Amino acid sequence: MAIRLFRKKEESDKKIKIPEGMWIKCDACLEIIYKPEVERILNVCPKCTYHFRIPVSERIRSVIDEGTFVEIAEDMESLDPLNFSDTKKYADRLKEARKKTDRKEAAIIGNGKINGIDIVLGVLDFEFQGGSMGSVVGEKVSLAAEAATESRLPLVIFSASGGARMQEGVLSLMQMAKTSAALARLSDARVPYISVLTDPTTGGVAASFAMLGDVIISEPRALVGFAGPRVIEQTIKQKLPEGFQRAEFLLEHGMIDMIVERSRMKAMLAQILRYLSGAGNGEK
Repeated sequence: MAIRLFRKKEESDKKIKIPEGMWIKCDACLEIIYKPEVERILNVCPKCTYHFRIPVSERIRSVIDEGTFVEIAEDMESLDPLNFSDTKKYADRLKEARKKTDRKEAAIIGNGKINGIDIVLGVLDFEFQGGSMGSVVGEKVSLAAEAATESRLPLVIFSASGGARMQEGVLSLMQMAKTSAALARLSDARVPYISVLTDPTTGGVAASFAMLGDVIISEPRALVGFAGPRVIEQTIKQKLPEGFQRAEFLLEHGMIDMIVERSRMKAMLAQILRYLSGAGNGEK
């Protein structure tokens, strides 16, 4: 009788084997979801539509027509003018970031097409030192604005950043004025600039070029602001409103123009570009 109460050893030892890396947890709803399904819908949670952060290469593929992107100033890389060191040397942090991302800096700029419309594109890479803006990132954003001004092509910038890069001190803060001045010249030339905010867009980037677009778009639930909510609460000694600094809060208070899901981003950008620039052919 006792023998019947136990399964055979080989049966009890059997386990369902799940390939590693096939399942991920959503940061918003905490559901366990099938990774290939998430990737199929542009890294958006199928349960709650949470938008995962994506690499810069995927960002470009999601909005730029295949085979049309040509990078500009790809060899630019940061130096260490202050010989900065905290728990680790800045020079070593740069080496690690370059090895991790296989890129030289946190910004990629270039020319491409969106549904056949010629544009100048800039994308910040959060994987490279949190997308922080140092001298090279500021220079690249300025170069993108200058290229758009000279060619009279619309400028589109996707921001994802923790802010100014502290390891470069005041040199990084100078980039806020530098990028803003380049965008002012773009505006004077009556060339459109569309700014797309992704999670997160904060600090000196939010306080400069990210919020200067003729049209400002955000992905759903993106964190956008200068200082983080925790810092603000500790400073003013007050509890912040629910959803403070999220895209939906900003839209409600008139700080951005629209929220667009990633699956609709390319089509929406094309629609706005046609309206603003006559399908990119210089019509005004």
